[in-house]
Amino acid sequence: MSKKNTTTPKVSRREMLATTALLGSGAMLAGCGKGGLMGYSGEAGEYELDNPENIINTVCLQCNTGCGIKVKLHEGIVTKIDGNPLAPQCLYPHLDADTSPFVMAGIDGAICPKGQAGIQSVYDPYRIRKVLKRAGKRGEDKWESIEFDQAVTEIVEGGKLFSNVPGEENRHVEGLNDIMALKDPDIAKSLASNIEALTRNIRRLRRSGAPETEVKALVEEFKVKNSDHLQYLIDPDHPDLGPKNNQLVFNWGRLKHGRSDLIKRFINDSFGSVNTHGHTTVCQGSLYFTGQAMIQQFGYDKKFQAADWIGTKHLYWQAETGNAEFILFIGSSPFEGNYGPPGRTPRVVNNISSGKMKIAVADPRFSKTAAKAWKWLPIKPGYECAFTHAIMRWMLENGRYDKQYLSCANKAAADAVGEPTWCNASWLVKMDSEGKPGALLRGHEIGLGAPTRKTEGDVEYDYPSFVCLQNGVAKAFDTNDKVNTVYGDVLGTKTFTGVNGETIVAKTATQVLLESTQEHTIEEWADLCDLKATDIIEVAKELTSHGKKAVVDSHRGVSQHTNGYYNVLSAFSINMLLGNYDWKGGFIKKHGWNEDGSKYDGQPFQWKKTHDGKLKKMGISIIRHLTQYEDTTLFEGYPSKRPFYPLATDIYQEILPSIDDAYPYPMKALITYMGSPVYALPAGDKLVPILIDPKKLPPHIASDILVGETSMFADYIFP
Repeated sequence: MSKKNTTTPKVSRREMLATTALLGSGAMLAGCGKGGLMGYSGEAGEYELDNPENIINTVCLQCNTGCGIKVKLHEGIVTKIDGNPLAPQCLYPHLDADTSPFVMAGIDGAICPKGQAGIQSVYDPYRIRKVLKRAGKRGEDKWESIEFDQAVTEIVEGGKLFSNVPGEENRHVEGLNDIMALKDPDIAKSLASNIEALTRNIRRLRRSGAPETEVKALVEEFKVKNSDHLQYLIDPDHPDLGPKNNQLVFNWGRLKHGRSDLIKRFINDSFGSVNTHGHTTVCQGSLYFTGQAMIQQFGYDKKFQAADWIGTKHLYWQAETGNAEFILFIGSSPFEGNYGPPGRTPRVVNNISSGKMKIAVADPRFSKTAAKAWKWLPIKPGYECAFTHAIMRWMLENGRYDKQYLSCANKAAADAVGEPTWCNASWLVKMDSEGKPGALLRGHEIGLGAPTRKTEGDVEYDYPSFVCLQNGVAKAFDTNDKVNTVYGDVLGTKTFTGVNGETIVAKTATQVLLESTQEHTIEEWADLCDLKATDIIEVAKELTSHGKKAVVDSHRGVSQHTNGYYNVLSAFSINMLLGNYDWKGGFIKKHGWNEDGSKYDGQPFQWKKTHDGKLKKMGISIIRHLTQYEDTTLFEGYPSKRPFYPLATDIYQEILPSIDDAYPYPMKALITYMGSPVYALPAGDKLVPILIDPKKLPPHIASDILVGETSMFADYIFP
């Protein structure tokens, strides 16, 4: 009599195929856990790969999502990769964190084909196993393998590291120890404070129209005050460039939490360089920067000691797929990519199958997501704004928007009606002489009171009010006021006489948006994006029939354009009209893991509190990000030698050309990690002459899994 297997009941091929056809692959994979579809008990059985001792729990890095995975070993060899059932991306609903490893071992979550391909990455025959050091000229593909400790010693100490290479016999390579000129945390703190004050005063002088001689006098004053420490600076005549430490650049292609905390701890906090930059602008920069712009708040800017728009955190907003009733995907395909099919697919598929959700897909290609859609809109690539403007025109002209949400002019108003956020939809915008929108109207400009004097520490500063209309009458208000509720007219135009006798025409932000959508008829917008006007209207009607549980979800197909910021902003504006920000089933901020210990005090590793000797980073970065040209000592009129980016970060395409131009300063060392700008950037071949030249780039250290299109020009490659 055979022994009965009580662990894994047999399922016939016919039963399996029937289940697959009924629920779709995403739902099937999600249901395989917890005994759902197959009645699996979750106990470790005869299947060797289900034994806990044969499983390594880790994180997938095959894409940017970072799904939790179970790596299964057979005789020490990776044989299978599955989703970790504790990870919310891989099992819906996921297992409790205190689930026994013996139970967890027998339950697999979902993982996409790219994640499965991790085995190929691990056992790639060309994978680098030891540190490689260049044995010929850059790009000659001549290497020698050296020990890890030797590589670290050479890179840190420098010297005639390539004396065996013809033409480089006497070339001295400066080591990281020498590049790190500033090592004293107290001096770094003092210099950073004084450089910040210098920048603040330069901004004040230039905005007041003062002569450049006064700016130069400020620099000379700085040099006198910091005379004992000028040797640490890249250029004492341009103190805002910061210390020589900034001449180390760390450039990554992909950097996930956990690793990023360690790397930034070293480069920013220990080494003291401001130059840690990613690849975001060739990935999803437009989406991130739109999210950043949408959540900036008006408040106290510590750097410039004045009221201004603050907040530079990248945010990725996305549809809350678990509870949404209608989702319009624009250039976004969650079944194939878009921050992880394992996490989003089961939620969308299950809800469509149960009748809880409809989706529409605007995509030139009939994607896998479009195949499951209520309506597919084969949009003309690059014309997403025409599509979204047509939808917004219909919404605004037909009153199909959340008027209560849009009318909340400040926090008190939002709190009073139970809204988690508020927006500037009712705020007044000044129009210029050509009728184009400009800056927001302030109360003191039309005689509604002088700016409030506020205090932050020992600093007093002006805090101007904004203005809205209440039944056509101007009302000045504080956007951050938590006590006095202010509701404004959503649509409206009014002409004022300014305090200096000038005529000021102002319109609500929503009025400006409406008139922007009215530049074309819906039919004309439809022609531009190559869709039918009737289809657009039908989608708009459905989109506005589910309250806050309808949402527009856009991603790389929309944002990876020169006009990507505006594409994303227009899609986000539809969500604003729906009033669905931070609502279940609406538009929510993507949340991920938190490894730095800052979420709450009970976390075991407090990264931000465990580095007493860290250096205060300071100065202008090699890509001049989050910096206004006019606020620097480099200002010499227009144009600047290379662009400045006051709003953007991680400008991938700017790093190597800036090194080539030695602007704003020459670079002394580059570390590239998990990225290949030569491959990833348009016209990447133009970067090769920069990478080959050791005078412009001494040295280049790469971290790569193989000798790639960029790392082939490195001096050292770490596996």
